[in-house]
Amino acid sequence: MTYERSPERRPVLAVDQGTSGTKALVVCPERGVIGSGAAEVRPRFLPGGLVEADPADLLASVVDAGRRALADAGEPVAAVGLANQGETVLAWDPATGEPLTDALVWQDRRAESVCAGLAPHGEELRRITGLPLDPYFAAPKMAWIRRHLTRRGVVTTSDVWLVHRLTGAFVTDAATAGRTQLLDLDDVTWSPRALELYGLADERLPRVVDAAGPVGTTTAFGPELPLTGLLVDQQAALLAQDVTAPGSAKCTYGTGAFLLAQTGGRPVRSESGLVGCVAWRFAGETSYCLDGQVYTAASAVRWLADLGVIGGAADLDPVGSAVPDTGGVTFVPALAGLAAPWWRGDLRGSLTGLGLDTTPGHLVRALCEGIAAQVASLADAVASDLGEPLTSLRVDGGLTRSALLMQTQADLLQRPVEVSALPDVTALGAAAVARVGLHPALPVSEAVPAWRPSAVYEPRVGAAEAAERLGGFRAAVAALMERTPA
Repeated sequence: MTYERSPERRPVLAVDQGTSGTKALVVCPERGVIGSGAAEVRPRFLPGGLVEADPADLLASVVDAGRRALADAGEPVAAVGLANQGETVLAWDPATGEPLTDALVWQDRRAESVCAGLAPHGEELRRITGLPLDPYFAAPKMAWIRRHLTRRGVVTTSDVWLVHRLTGAFVTDAATAGRTQLLDLDDVTWSPRALELYGLADERLPRVVDAAGPVGTTTAFGPELPLTGLLVDQQAALLAQDVTAPGSAKCTYGTGAFLLAQTGGRPVRSESGLVGCVAWRFAGETSYCLDGQVYTAASAVRWLADLGVIGGAADLDPVGSAVPDTGGVTFVPALAGLAAPWWRGDLRGSLTGLGLDTTPGHLVRALCEGIAAQVASLADAVASDLGEPLTSLRVDGGLTRSALLMQTQADLLQRPVEVSALPDVTALGAAAVARVGLHPALPVSEAVPAWRPSAVYEPRVGAAEAAERLGGFRAAVAALMERTPA
């Protein structure tokens, strides 16, 4: 007799479409990850802060990674979940699905002129949507495309296009919609006023759906499969890290670094420079979070490697450990501007304190300190908004392999840093929402993988030294802002 698994016990395919590549996992609730696949994406970094990607590459990476994961697993799956980049946008033809523009990646700064024109309405937009006025978000890019590239078709975040190409549906999940600056944070519906301010009132907009639930079916990966989970990348990682209680937080160290802290069922409009946004919506019930961004983390490491200082991220620890400290070097790695809590996308990075005795080790340590200091500033902002400090920080992403960076983070944060033992947590979050969408009676808590740390970094320096080091970094930021008035 053949044993047939119940629906909630069957494997699912989870696809994480990211900035520099797509990762896919086949996840079984009983055996964990049983198959994986990956496909590279190469965004184009152009002069003037422009960052573009070919939409065809995004779609091909999703299909390729998904098929490789299924081949690796060697067994069928019950459903698909998809995580996406969030603020990356393009225009496309809804009749044919063909792109009408390149994809403007979340790091792209060309919509600064749109934001400058809306500056008198910045506080109104923040009150409605929870988001500060910045070209990082989707709506400024959408408006820029309409003003400068094309009035044809629809203009949406990349997830809407990917889902349409996979299933024919025209939807976005509530958390991704919350990254546009067009969503009313309280009602979780499109805001007529925000659309009017951006000149997008006549646009056809996707339907806002829960993170879990049937969207449509796709044959892109071979057999016909239901797409039952959608969630923006950082919120997917938040879910997989089991950061579901108010006041808890996670940080993902990828291309950028992204700290998210749960606020539960109430939206918080940050007074400290953070973003108030939707964490996820299940069965019509919305959870919220505070969000802070560091634009360049792994991308800053790649920049240092491109200069020949190191060979790559694997060199951070051996090179940085060759010296005991930064040697007086301070690195503000604002290579794509400064995000929260400063919101100065126009700034350029700075390296100060260089001398004839400066070595590659000093530069590596200064970079780690610069990344960690920004994350510590985000944690301070969360504490200010919530009225209490974080007790610890759960972390994931490729750069968490660097013991030097993680120890530096614990030192400057003055809190334990708990490194996830689970790789690819964004894809695991997509798997969790796909499982809930496939089997609605399954509690979300049971769909999330059991969380455990692979390492816990405790502070090794006292509060006084941490404050001194953070003070030096913040003084360098202040000097940079003074040299470049807003």
